[in-house]
Amino acid sequence: MLEECGLPYIVHPIDISTGEQFTPQFLAISPNNRIPAIVDPGGPGGRPISVFESGAILQYLGRKTGKFYPREERARVAVDEWLFWQMGGLGPMAGQANHFRRYAPETIPYAVARYTDEVHRLLGVMNTRLADHEFLAGRYSIADMACVGWVRVVERGGQELGGEFPHLKRWLDAVRARPAVKRGIGIRIEAAAAVDMKDPRVRAVLFGQRAR
Repeated sequence: MLEECGLPYIVHPIDISTGEQFTPQFLAISPNNRIPAIVDPGGPGGRPISVFESGAILQYLGRKTGKFYPREERARVAVDEWLFWQMGGLGPMAGQANHFRRYAPETIPYAVARYTDEVHRLLGVMNTRLADHEFLAGRYSIADMACVGWVRVVERGGQELGGEFPHLKRWLDAVRARPAVKRGIGIRIEAAAAVDMKDPRVRAVLFGQRAR
């Protein structure tokens, strides 16, 4: 979203392998000790504001910039529906499927099948929606941005999208082809030696996991 909106920002890495997400400094920004989170030095009233949770960040930036988050209520409802669908369904289910398929210390067939089957169902929901919509909410929006990363996780996990989910594959190719998405996916997170929050050039600080 920062790339799509053309907002200058600094990436500050949080090394979760060493427990940096539990430091008081980070917990003051993200009390759930999860990334991503942002700090906007030019928040409401000209005062800094921190925002955690991906959905809240996307909505905040959409309201702030007026981009990719429509003002008209019917259009905004459509975006919110698919944004929260990702937050409550696709993200958690794909994350659990990925964990039990790749990282669990022992194979638990029930867990693998439970989450894999639910992800498969959710992909079908997306495919049906995209059969007659170019993007999830009609026009490209923060809902598509929220979903594309998780669909990529499923794809990397070995799910072949083209055959069973042709409309989803078409959508994924279209989103992935956007220059801002290419830049966002390609960014390697490096440490910022210092972040001067009073510097007017700093529009946002994105706290994310260090690239491995």
